[in-house]
Amino acid sequence: MNARANLQPVKWVLFALATMVLVQWNSSAHAVDIKQITSPGGIKALLVEDYTVPLIAVSYSFKGGSTQDMPGREGTAKLLTNTLDEGAGSIESQAFQIRLQDNGMTYKFSAGFDEFTGGIKTLRDDREDGFELLRLMLNEPRFDVDPVERMKASRLRGLQGQETNPQSLSSKAYREMIFAGHPYSRPTEGTIESMQAIGPSDLRNFVERIFARDNLVVGIVGAISEKESGEMLDKVFGGLPEKSKLKKVPEITIKTGEDKHVEFATPQTNIRIALPGIKRDDDEFFAGYLVNYVLGGGSFSSRLYDEVREKRGLAYGVYSYLGTYDHAGLVGAGSATRADRAKQTVDVILAQIARMAKDGPTAEELEKAKKYIKGSYAITNLDTSGKIASVLVAIQDADLGIDYIDRRAEYIESVTLEDAKRISAKLFGGKPSVITVGQTVK
Repeated sequence: MNARANLQPVKWVLFALATMVLVQWNSSAHAVDIKQITSPGGIKALLVEDYTVPLIAVSYSFKGGSTQDMPGREGTAKLLTNTLDEGAGSIESQAFQIRLQDNGMTYKFSAGFDEFTGGIKTLRDDREDGFELLRLMLNEPRFDVDPVERMKASRLRGLQGQETNPQSLSSKAYREMIFAGHPYSRPTEGTIESMQAIGPSDLRNFVERIFARDNLVVGIVGAISEKESGEMLDKVFGGLPEKSKLKKVPEITIKTGEDKHVEFATPQTNIRIALPGIKRDDDEFFAGYLVNYVLGGGSFSSRLYDEVREKRGLAYGVYSYLGTYDHAGLVGAGSATRADRAKQTVDVILAQIARMAKDGPTAEELEKAKKYIKGSYAITNLDTSGKIASVLVAIQDADLGIDYIDRRAEYIESVTLEDAKRISAKLFGGKPSVITVGQTVK
């Protein structure tokens, strides 16, 4: 992710005060009033108007992240997050950076497997210039050779460090095993060879293929009216091509029942475990989400934490998660421990997965999970304008419906113990794949 804050001292104080007020406002709010709007040019977005503070946040997403990197150019989407602000239109890199700084806005770009996302926050009085700078970055990035090479050099240093990082090595082995032959198996950060090969034309090609109006969702929050939002949408995004040129990405069911060890001289062994999961649009998503919380998603309150750390002291941390991608779903678990404790740690995690498959959660565990997941949502996701804007984008990406925030608690509460036991058997009943990176104990 690339995120930069360009704030003059006075504007920084205004931003800080605005954030403080917005946090207080959202913490006491019981609902978010979402409007679905369409610009005069036909661009759709979700809008939450609020004039409590003079701040506007805009988040957006283009379908197509690192899966759209060309073969041999892995890392293009990630490098793009560092180069979009290195000059745009007729303005070269240094002058563009100065103009961004003078405007006093924050902005970010991020690339995952399936999306390229971004966002800005600007004070209402600075919105016109802020929106123009965003328009330039998305529509007319320069990709001059010198700044591109400078950003590549920074990423190459990171990639060189990953070659001796056990967590990076375990992520690579994990990805290549469970997503074998699929675009998800490729390194999102790229490799040293692929990063060296990327040039300005590759970045330009990615933008031309991915940044398009049919591929776009937008969330807007703050001191901006529906009319002003429509004008902004047409100004910033209206000049993009109508149609994207996405490469087709196939569906994949992850591989299971395989074990792999990567020998590496490190004090700790990294452990990764995987099973097929469900995607976000699955009818049983919330049942799976709750069950995973009980197993290892609930951190200090989870079964894995209790069995691995509290009872046996095998590792400092242990976790499980639902991975929901556009073309695959998985259940993952992992930990890191001393090499001589790795086998026991794996055995304990696998035993808890098998126990969950056989019995599911208890009624008490399910109720505790429901209470926490319902109660923490607003604090975690609705406490700033930027987070709300990101939620508006996520709602559209997953086609959850404009009433999702209001109905989320209802969806969670409707999960029965029978539902939870059924999804437990479905998610955890197979034979997991296990990947370890570390020293073999002799």
